[in-house]
Amino acid sequence: MPELAASLPWRRRHDRFRDGVLLRDDCMDAGGRATQEAKAEYALHRVPLESVLPTAEYTMTTDFRPAWWLPGPHLQTLWNPFCRKPPQLERRRERLWLDDGDFLDLDWHGPHDAQAPLVLVLHGLTGSSNSLYVLGLQQALAARGWASVALNWRGCSGEPNLLPRGYHSGASEDLASAVAHLRAQRPMAPLYAVGYSLGGNVLLKYLGESGEQSQLQGAAAVSVPFRLDQCADRIGLGFSRVYQAHFMREMVAYVNNKQRLFAESGQGERLSVLERLGPLDGMRTFWDFDGRITAPLHGFADAHDYYRRASSRFYLGDIRMRTLIIQAEDDPFIFRHSLPEASELAPGTEFELHAKGGHVGFVEGSPRQPVYYLERRIPQWLASLV
Repeated sequence: MPELAASLPWRRRHDRFRDGVLLRDDCMDAGGRATQEAKAEYALHRVPLESVLPTAEYTMTTDFRPAWWLPGPHLQTLWNPFCRKPPQLERRRERLWLDDGDFLDLDWHGPHDAQAPLVLVLHGLTGSSNSLYVLGLQQALAARGWASVALNWRGCSGEPNLLPRGYHSGASEDLASAVAHLRAQRPMAPLYAVGYSLGGNVLLKYLGESGEQSQLQGAAAVSVPFRLDQCADRIGLGFSRVYQAHFMREMVAYVNNKQRLFAESGQGERLSVLERLGPLDGMRTFWDFDGRITAPLHGFADAHDYYRRASSRFYLGDIRMRTLIIQAEDDPFIFRHSLPEASELAPGTEFELHAKGGHVGFVEGSPRQPVYYLERRIPQWLASLV
């Protein structure tokens, strides 16, 4: 697609963030640190973020070189969950209790340093903190001396959550609770977030909702289903129906496990909430599940209402911080027309579009030594903000 690449804006990046403000090169010393004069100027003259954030970028990049031995989107997509050797990490689990009596489990990795940069990592649908792309990123961040926290959405940490409700693609209130908790735990640390697939959608929605109050210094989102309705259609086509069948089995099992917990522990009222949803068999598509399960459990009128209110594409223009979005044109979960136009992106957003990469794939290297582009690119980009 050379004609597309030639038509997209390219810009050298000479901008840095300091203390939540973007500083130009002439505001930094030779070491890349903000000058005292620049700090004083920004302290005296607080300006809207829109006036200091760089113009949104939409670029077709060649930095990623897809593995020749994984041709096509499906092999890129399937390599990570089925073929990759799991990174071995020592992590510490923390349980975060929520205001509604439920919990989120957080898995910490990296230095116990109050001022070390801290990254919150958000997994995708039916994943967990043990998803290999999560472990890989935590390992890469630790190699830079950064700390990270992998969030398990409700019921994804190995045991069912305590309420009938679960997690979904628009659960930005749970992300807000996690961010507030981490900010209180490490008030001196720069705080960032990275979301994959569903986690990326929740993250971008949260950023748009919270605007300048996000409490984050930067964010990255990968393989985002910007329009949930269109993605529910796309995953029902061709070979992608294999993914749909897998997700449906996992999501139905998620509800079944919770029903079993409520029945065995004598929680009749909570069990009845799930039983009123009707039998769980017969659902084949995302539209089926989200219409019968997700919507009524989480306050949406129906699947259409859920998709409309939870799709991150409708929140992109309200983001007020530096944000990196990485997508592949051949993503088997997402139509090309579901991707946002450059005009929809807020200042400070970099949209990195690759011709190939699949869904949360982006594998490079050789069969004997695969390389994971996301684990190089994301830490590198986050480090440019510090």
